[in-house]
Amino acid sequence: MRFAIQGYEGSFHHLAAEYLLGKQVKVIPCDTFREVVKTAAVKKLSDGAVMAIENSIAGSILSNYNLLHKSNLKIAGELYLQIKHHLLANPGVRIEDIREVHSHTMALQQCNDFLEKYPWKLVETEDTALSARHIHQHKSKHIAAIAGKLAAELYGLNILVANIHSSKHNYTRFLLLRREEDVRMPDQADKASVMFHTNHTRGSLAKVLVRIANRGINLSKLQSFPIPGTDFKYAFHADLEFETLSQFHRVIEDIKPVTENIKVYGIYKKGLWK
Repeated sequence: MRFAIQGYEGSFHHLAAEYLLGKQVKVIPCDTFREVVKTAAVKKLSDGAVMAIENSIAGSILSNYNLLHKSNLKIAGELYLQIKHHLLANPGVRIEDIREVHSHTMALQQCNDFLEKYPWKLVETEDTALSARHIHQHKSKHIAAIAGKLAAELYGLNILVANIHSSKHNYTRFLLLRREEDVRMPDQADKASVMFHTNHTRGSLAKVLVRIANRGINLSKLQSFPIPGTDFKYAFHADLEFETLSQFHRVIEDIKPVTENIKVYGIYKKGLWK
């Protein structure tokens, strides 16, 4: 199996792919999320993609909602992955040897409480795992990287200090994306992601939400995003949690009269928390 990810081998996207698909999965590193979606859409190139969609600290990745909306990919699963950052260095390097720390800007920010204790130069890079790979390749004796445990294992690095992230409740939600013809609805599916427009009259969104609630469905996420080419008109992405498929299908019929352009992105099982 070959799945596109944003970033490099050893990244958190790679770890999420292993949790979702097993350690035998082969990842296809991509520089951007746009490249991820393009690669996932071509059967000759991949079997799909694993893509981050939101983070418990940084919030939703709106650009990825737009990429999903424009694609023909379907959500086949999800995972909530705890982001654990570690200080990594080559074997034999001690913490007192370090002069620089390299990592993605977000990782540096998420480890600020730890980093400000030391007079190290902080160098922003494009990827956590790439930083780990670089210090391995250059046999750096005075440079450390911030990345995950998988990067340490892949590049033969030691974990000098584990769990240096400031927040212990930092989770990223990853989506498993596949082409529509390759998706098989799992047994006991209990979650769906949909997109809809309202007619923008007063109370139109409230009518949708009331009908969802009346069916006993949990609206676990509601995300608005602007509709390109319009003047401040918005579409809504909704994640719906239900007990039976018939319950989901009934609510879709309920909201059709008060919505426009309903699109079902996927019906799948609620993701595990790792």
